[in-house]
Amino acid sequence: MISRISRTLLLIQLGIAILFYFLLRHFDWPIAPAALGGVGIVLLLRAQITANSFFLTWPYRGRTSNPVEITWLQIGKLFLREFRATMLCSSWAMPFLRFDQFTYPDTTSPPVLLIHGYGCNSGYWRWMSLALREAHITHYALDMEPVFGSIDGYAPLVDAAVRRVQAETGQQKIVIVAHSMGGLAARAYLRDHGTTHIARVITLGTPHHGTAIANFGIGINCGEMNWLGRYEEGRSSEWLQKLAATEEAEALGAIVSIYSHHDNIISPQSSAHLEGAWNIPVIGIGHVALALEPAIQEMVIELIHNTRD
Repeated sequence: MISRISRTLLLIQLGIAILFYFLLRHFDWPIAPAALGGVGIVLLLRAQITANSFFLTWPYRGRTSNPVEITWLQIGKLFLREFRATMLCSSWAMPFLRFDQFTYPDTTSPPVLLIHGYGCNSGYWRWMSLALREAHITHYALDMEPVFGSIDGYAPLVDAAVRRVQAETGQQKIVIVAHSMGGLAARAYLRDHGTTHIARVITLGTPHHGTAIANFGIGINCGEMNWLGRYEEGRSSEWLQKLAATEEAEALGAIVSIYSHHDNIISPQSSAHLEGAWNIPVIGIGHVALALEPAIQEMVIELIHNTRD
């Protein structure tokens, strides 16, 4: 479904570019500048959407438990890398590059299940997959639907995927790598099934305590990962509170939470810090860009290599 939605949005953007092309031609612009102008308008609209996510989370800057300031040059790089990541994922990977699995019989590392976040599909993992392939790590990807359904409803999908990976690889335990809401789906799975089949869960930018920007989204899952109230004085959604109340220490101990102090979707950014888990904060990386950053990919691969049953 997400791939169809993404392709539809691309067609709409193409229509906008063509509309502005003819509008500029009407004002006697030459063909090449008019074409560039039409494309430029679309890029500006897309850049505004990315910028808006930073504006919405900006009030939470410096209110995290461990605020980390960055320079204006770093802020510029942060925005450009996040804009690049959103363009690559939403305009190329998610519409056209969904995948199911890549297996390597010669691997010595545990197999991996990749779980995407809200509004995404397996195409989001394109660049992480390339890194995993280079490292000869067997990995599978899961598409979670319905897109706007309850996170509780994703737990059975994760369970079926885990069992499939086990059956096809012959391994008793696997590693889950999850981005954003996918980390909450992984925690829901651990709540229901424990760590019997899981060696480690690595979450990237997961709103473990909720995110205020979810208030602007649609779907049951957005309501479940809300952050209610303002800044650090707010609280997690009722669903997240119930999830936390039913989790075992063993399950939390299996989680590695990698998150950015400058995440433009998780607000407050400290929401990604999960008590009882191994928390690894980074700086200067946006939300979508997390799985595309070579440094994060190397970190994830090292964690996978060092995982033991």
